[in-house]
Amino acid sequence: MRPSTARHALRLLRGAVLAAAAAAALAAQAAFPDRPLRLVVPFPAGGATDLMARLAAQELGIALGQPVVIENRGGAGGAIGAEAVAGAPKDGYTLLFATMGTLAINPALYPKLRYDPLRDFAPLSLTHLTPRVMVAARGLPARSVQEVVALAKRQPGRLTYGSAGNGSSSHLAGALFARVAGVELVHVPYKGSAPLLNDVLAGRVDMTFDSYAIYEEHAKSGRVRVLASTGAKRMASLPQVPTVAESGLPGYELSNWLGLVAPAGTPPEVLRTLQAAAVRAMAAPSQRAQLEPLGIEPVSSTPEAFARTIRDEQKRWAEVVRQGRVTAD
Repeated sequence: MRPSTARHALRLLRGAVLAAAAAAALAAQAAFPDRPLRLVVPFPAGGATDLMARLAAQELGIALGQPVVIENRGGAGGAIGAEAVAGAPKDGYTLLFATMGTLAINPALYPKLRYDPLRDFAPLSLTHLTPRVMVAARGLPARSVQEVVALAKRQPGRLTYGSAGNGSSSHLAGALFARVAGVELVHVPYKGSAPLLNDVLAGRVDMTFDSYAIYEEHAKSGRVRVLASTGAKRMASLPQVPTVAESGLPGYELSNWLGLVAPAGTPPEVLRTLQAAAVRAMAAPSQRAQLEPLGIEPVSSTPEAFARTIRDEQKRWAEVVRQGRVTAD
């Protein structure tokens, strides 16, 4: 074979190898996902966050054509689970069911947080909006927000509110309420909503700002009273219950938000697949049918809108934490 012919053949062979490699890479990308995914929930099983994650995972699995397996990794206000996902392989197979706490509140509470919500994650989509409800123990002599404020002003430092833990959204909701109302409330932290519920029912704490899903049954039976919801508008499941803002505290608004994020550095085409699946999952009729009666709104968003939410909420809660002298201890 002449040298020029050999060189030409070698070039053709190299081209064929490169083309085959490119085709294989393209096929690998197109095949995502080709195995089950893991959705890390940074809180224990059984709570409202876990419920939302499991319903979302079902529909997400349908949209992706692969099972989405829940892994509960609670602790440190969600920081342990978030840190695990931040350090996971950047292949799209490990996702975080992120909350307002893990992405917006924790940076203000934990000076040595070992993940950066803006740097270490790629936002996919918001998935849920869930206002809190202001719940009063049956023995509290106040039947409205105005009456709670009046009572707190007559007896400064006497009224108590429980939360699911230091730095939780229920803690921050109470701290924000006290600041906007100009009253002094005593915060009583618990290790989760279950023990808090027991003490609200027993009247050992006066009130709480927590998920309606936890108190629905007891509110309907009259064991507790729902005085207000904390969102910008009334909850569809509680149209007769006013918001805190329309009850005399304009400017008060809080809705816990949740969403899906992947480790930063995940390939863009994988992120696009995941985001499209999240939008499809949250639009499923089953989500609205099961969540709205609990006061939870299924939503979706672009990655850019979710990133803006994280940035804006970090600034907001840093101010609340500072002014309320909120700590994680």
